[in-house]
Amino acid sequence: MITYILFIIGFFLLIKGADLLVDGSASIAKKLKISSIVIGLTIVAFGTSAPEFIVNIFASVRGNSEIAIGNILGSNIANILLILGISAIIYPITAKKNTVLKEIPLSLLAAIVLGLMANDLIIDGAGFSGITRIDGFILLSFFIIFLYYTFGITKSDKDIVEEEIKVFSYSKAVIFIILGLAGLVIGGKWIVDGAIKIAELFNISQSLIGLTIVAIGTSLPELATSAIAAYKKQSDIAIGNVVGSNIFNIFWILGASAIIRPLPFSNSSNGDIAMTIFASVILFIVMFIGKKRVIERWQGVFMVTLYAGYVVFLVLTK
Repeated sequence: MITYILFIIGFFLLIKGADLLVDGSASIAKKLKISSIVIGLTIVAFGTSAPEFIVNIFASVRGNSEIAIGNILGSNIANILLILGISAIIYPITAKKNTVLKEIPLSLLAAIVLGLMANDLIIDGAGFSGITRIDGFILLSFFIIFLYYTFGITKSDKDIVEEEIKVFSYSKAVIFIILGLAGLVIGGKWIVDGAIKIAELFNISQSLIGLTIVAIGTSLPELATSAIAAYKKQSDIAIGNVVGSNIFNIFWILGASAIIRPLPFSNSSNGDIAMTIFASVILFIVMFIGKKRVIERWQGVFMVTLYAGYVVFLVLTK
């Protein structure tokens, strides 16, 4: 029972830890005269992906590849179908041309590249399927290209909204960073421990836990950011946050996880990669149905319904 209580508390510590880490780091960066846009693209962006990152690091170190891979695939599916769906229901989401023609296709490419890398057995006839250290370095190379592209946009796009950065004293900022890191580490450990125990108790796969409970829990920062942005009618932030997070998840988090420890891949997870690709394709198609570059409320309802159906399918088949 204590493990399950710590599992729930772990999500709170993880998310609060990420918030404190971002606030403290951003405050120090602002005091050092670093521009708000750069802070937003680096510290804030990495901060919202910190929950997935920490959970994956713990899972990788302990050899729980099903949780590591399931967490990323599940987060990406939830980001598109659940989070963008809910955000569109709150207020229709309008995307910029760059997002539709470059960033959404890049998130789709990330999922396809992952599918190719993970299927050594099918493609090469190798005796082992997995995301190796070499694959990890390739994913990180893609991530560096993505960062270069993102910084390039800031120089040409005058509509980019600068982050509002709270400034604290150095001592308070350092305390925030220390508490944030502690929250991330402790919360991440409790979540991985709890996920393993739940899988053992109910005799279900760690992959199912990673794809559902862990994935949704670590995606809560994205849900909060996108839902609030939609409520404030800042739709570009709502969709940019989700698409950027999906690219971060595969290129940065899975890349780093594989470098720490190669991630064995089960063929049963191919369905989840296919669903990740399908969700990205759905998002791209939605941009051209009805109002161009707009996710309307009815489309949001469709996306949430599709996600609910996917979760039911997972529970029945995993």
